[in-house]
Amino acid sequence: MCPVLIFRRKEVEIMENTNVVKTVTVAVIGCISAITDWMFGKLGILFYVLMLLALMMFIDYITGMLASKKEALEHPESPNYGWSSKKGALGIIKKVGYLCIIVVALVVDYIILYVAADMGMELGIKAFFGLLVAVWYLLNELLSIVENAGRMGADIPVWLIKYIAVLKNKIDSQTEVKEDISNG
Repeated sequence: MCPVLIFRRKEVEIMENTNVVKTVTVAVIGCISAITDWMFGKLGILFYVLMLLALMMFIDYITGMLASKKEALEHPESPNYGWSSKKGALGIIKKVGYLCIIVVALVVDYIILYVAADMGMELGIKAFFGLLVAVWYLLNELLSIVENAGRMGADIPVWLIKYIAVLKNKIDSQTEVKEDISNG
């Protein structure tokens, strides 16, 4: 067989494979966009808060591992420092617990919306408690990332830690005020 024909056949196969990859990539991006749009329609701003929370959970996990590694390098003789699979597993379990609490808050939101709709009332917000809980956990993750960065040796502006803590405490104090009003 002619070498030119063999080369041409290989070139056609490569082009066909490239077209398949492009088609699959466009289809996957289209599906992700459709799901994102649908989720935003259902959850509103909570969807973006949850995506940001997931990203911060991942960054917190990575920075925690890096901080532990740095501490292990600084204290090679001490078993109290360093990353362990047990600590990592406990961290993941804790984050799954966060997600469970967010789901509980979303169920409470759903019940309130369902009861309100049944009574003929229309509420302007889709997820009040779910949003509060998700933002609270997001601020918690941000504090943890800042703490991990400090353990890695980064200089942390004190005002940043205070500001995040103030925001987190503001959510706590707002819910306490509402509890006092409803109990009083």
